[in-house]
Amino acid sequence: MRKRIGSIVSILIVASLVLSGCGDAVKEGGAKDTVGAQATGTVTPGGELVWALAGTVTSDSLDAHKAGFAPTTRVMRSIYDSLVVELPDHTIKPWLATSWELSSDKKSYTFHLRKDVKFHDGTPFNAEAVKFNFDRIIDPATKASSSINELGSYQSTDVIDEFTVKVNFKSPFAPFLSNAAKVDLGFVSPTAVKEYGDAFPQNPVGTGPFKLKKITPSSQVELEKNPDYNWGPSNAKHQGPAYLDKLTVKYVEEEATRVSVLQSKQVQVADIIPPQNLVALKADKNFNVQETELLQANFTLYLNIQKAPWNDLKIRQAFRSALDIDAAVKTIYLGTSKQGWSPLSPQQFGYTPTRENAYKVDVAKSNQTLEEAGWIKGADGYRAKDGKRLTVEVIDTQGNREKRLDLIAIFTQQLKQVGIELKVISLPTGTYTDRRNKGDYDLIAGSQFSGDPDVLRQLYSTKGPSKQNNIAKTNDPKLDDLLEQGYLETDPEKRKTIYKDAQEYIIDQVYGIPTYVFNYSVASTKDVKGITFDSPAWPVFYDAWIQK
Repeated sequence: MRKRIGSIVSILIVASLVLSGCGDAVKEGGAKDTVGAQATGTVTPGGELVWALAGTVTSDSLDAHKAGFAPTTRVMRSIYDSLVVELPDHTIKPWLATSWELSSDKKSYTFHLRKDVKFHDGTPFNAEAVKFNFDRIIDPATKASSSINELGSYQSTDVIDEFTVKVNFKSPFAPFLSNAAKVDLGFVSPTAVKEYGDAFPQNPVGTGPFKLKKITPSSQVELEKNPDYNWGPSNAKHQGPAYLDKLTVKYVEEEATRVSVLQSKQVQVADIIPPQNLVALKADKNFNVQETELLQANFTLYLNIQKAPWNDLKIRQAFRSALDIDAAVKTIYLGTSKQGWSPLSPQQFGYTPTRENAYKVDVAKSNQTLEEAGWIKGADGYRAKDGKRLTVEVIDTQGNREKRLDLIAIFTQQLKQVGIELKVISLPTGTYTDRRNKGDYDLIAGSQFSGDPDVLRQLYSTKGPSKQNNIAKTNDPKLDDLLEQGYLETDPEKRKTIYKDAQEYIIDQVYGIPTYVFNYSVASTKDVKGITFDSPAWPVFYDAWIQK
């Protein structure tokens, strides 16, 4: 741990020197610099774009309905289209659906579909295809991942005619249109699913601007232009096929390597740039840097409130008061991210700022509370009660993604000041999942990308898709009811009020401790133009081109 903290300090020193040398450039670039990649000019179609992906396509699965891991989802956006597209202001616009109506009882959506869309294998996209996809998601045999959560209280789909489809829910489901814009509810070819069976995840067929050319397991995915594509979303800058001939996605998990291959121009695009390099790349005229806030439930610390002593609100408050989250975030992210105060990211629909600065670091108060509860400091500086040390085991399976373990390393040192021992237990995915499902942990830390605040129901409600196994381990009727109201209410202003109350309640009860707001970053060589973002924040290469 001392070595980890030492490395963090070294990074901070180096970054401080970089900042002092190029402060003006950082100001010009700004936190939301998307200008460089959108420069005007004559489009020059063709060529191959190589993207260094911060991650690996899990189990080589590119099935829109089964994949729930963020890196895989980022790749899938180029393969699969959605019914609608969501704009940054949360308005919904046409894509594969040209228009839609909501029934008077708010339980059914009728979509009118485009008549010119085909899957990569030539299968027509029509009402039957929509029904096949939604029914497939809820079929237990599919073993759907995030997609089943996005369908909420889905009941059935009625085919009205070839290009008109009615999607029915058991109760009003306000998040549906926002969810329908996400790749999780993208459309797979019914013909290909039947042909490939269990092998479909390695042989994905969608309607998107790019189609699969080749998968090299644990190495890369090669996509090629869909020459028949002519149905881009309504916010696209052009219609017709993509400009690029080929999009190759290389898996480059290691941060330094990802930056190195970009700077040496072995690749033209890299994502999730580490903070110390982000500052330098913004100042380098040879590169474009784009950032956008990921719409999600922020990276949050979830104490297992079903285990003592974390079932005591005062002890949870003492844990939180020992953390200087702002200082830790500034140290690790060098000003490229800020402290998160709510379970939701600030640009998320329904976000409320009412709990910003609502609590503060108070080491003296933490020590006092723990002392009064019978947790006594020993000679080693850690507290114990009835012979048991006050140890918090945080289980992890994703390593130092987004520098999260570096952040937790600082929290470890801060918690030691009040006598709490924090230990990271790194586990294989299977073991991690098993322990998480059994509640065999003290703390879990995680985030969940989503375009709608209904994600809180998944994380905190016993009535949501996770049931009693929600990650926060909450079983609170008041919170359950609030989150049920949130997804049933179709009036936007009323929904905002409901989610304001829910966020305040979660923070007041310390059901989760938000840490930082994540800005998804994409850096590219100067000749790459036209990269945009979808909702929640994944890169879109449909309008991308390479200047010659």
